[in-house]
Amino acid sequence: MEQRHEHSPSPKSFWRTRYGIGFLVLGAIATYFLLTEHLAHVVGALPLLLLLACPFMHIFMHHGHGHHHHGDDPSRSDASKSTSSRNGDTP
Repeated sequence: MEQRHEHSPSPKSFWRTRYGIGFLVLGAIATYFLLTEHLAHVVGALPLLLLLACPFMHIFMHHGHGHHHHGDDPSRSDASKSTSSRNGDTP
């Protein structure tokens, strides 16, 4: 006894329909005219945007410096301190 399941085709993504493509074309045209008409404003704001990016980069990029020891076992850190003090190293 063999059962056959017919799978209905999955619906198209919105971006592959003619409305989605039309939306992308209109968005591209609007972006082109906004940039060409307001290029002086955009270029004038670039130094300010660069200065505003500095604090955000400072906040979000400090996670990789190794200052966070949330998952460390306290007994292991004590053992490493005592081992380093026996070897003459400063902790």
